[in-house]
Amino acid sequence: MSQEFDVIVVGAGMVGAAVGYGLIREGRRVLMLDGEDTDFRAAKANFGLVWAHGKGQGQPQYQRLSLEAANDWPQFAAQLEAESGMPVAYEQKGGLYFCLSEKEFSDRAARIGAWHAQLPEFPVSTRMIGRNELERLLPNARLGKDVFGASLGSLDGHVNPLRLLAAMQAAFLRRGGTLRSGQKVTSIKLLAGGGFEVIAGARAARAERVLVSAGLGSAALGPMVGLDVPIRPQRGQLLVTERLAPLLPLPASGLRQTGEGTVMIGVTQEEVGFDLHTTSDAAVRLARKAVQILPDLAKARLVRQWACLRIMTPDGAPIYASSQACPGADIAICHSGVTLASFHAGAYARALAHGTRANTFDHFHHGRFDVQKVA
Repeated sequence: MSQEFDVIVVGAGMVGAAVGYGLIREGRRVLMLDGEDTDFRAAKANFGLVWAHGKGQGQPQYQRLSLEAANDWPQFAAQLEAESGMPVAYEQKGGLYFCLSEKEFSDRAARIGAWHAQLPEFPVSTRMIGRNELERLLPNARLGKDVFGASLGSLDGHVNPLRLLAAMQAAFLRRGGTLRSGQKVTSIKLLAGGGFEVIAGARAARAERVLVSAGLGSAALGPMVGLDVPIRPQRGQLLVTERLAPLLPLPASGLRQTGEGTVMIGVTQEEVGFDLHTTSDAAVRLARKAVQILPDLAKARLVRQWACLRIMTPDGAPIYASSQACPGADIAICHSGVTLASFHAGAYARALAHGTRANTFDHFHHGRFDVQKVA
């Protein structure tokens, strides 16, 4: 039996859940379709960083998007916790990128300077700090001898990614949204009279609009509505330690202590296709760098190593596009679902709900890759 909705969101992961939550807040009737447990789920290995500093190097529109999203996160987190009744463990105390030599520090300073110069109208949010200031910032941590300093982004923070996902889905349901789990979408069809029919499992549903936000599954689903986007999997491996006394009050790129006390160490960036295996080589490299930064981690027991697949575009920036062949169909893909959750649940969801498109979205259309090929 078909049911009528305003929007069907195909994919209920970090991106789909945020957009679905935003759409339901705009008063739309929304169906979210979640895949099967065996699907490649990027959220399972998400590091939980809400991160802006240094993101979008050479891509000012992506930089702007990340900065605005990070700025919106405190309000977004408070709203989400109030509506879901679930704490997401969000903290915004800043974020660090450790430099392990004077040259790394100098190179990082030049890189951050160029990054800020891309958007001179934005206040400076990142600065370089030397070892002495870093030690004052981390009073419970003994730094390795190679740590020269760090860059410090004031807008950065971290969150429990699994709680975030659960909270967005819970808030969506509390507002009357419909979520169907374990539903593999096999067909998305533009109807003759307008709108779409989506087949998932043994059930069909109809809606005026459809959003494809199914991560790596979008490669197969997008072409059903004329949106053939270039994406690839990238394996990321992580390590996690036993619970430790407070050590890192601020998250760092590749190193953060969770609210439960465990320390997450990561992450690799491996071009190995859909291979989800973990490797001892990756564990050695990750552990060696972590101990180089914080030598006392050598005494901690590792309790888990795992891997997941990120969704990567050719230039690393998101893809947001509307279909010309099937009006009313959109696609949203990114590997920064946590940082951009405030945007997806806010400005992006409002644009979809009201049929408006900000000019900035044009910069993220997948047609940019065709232009690069011609050039």
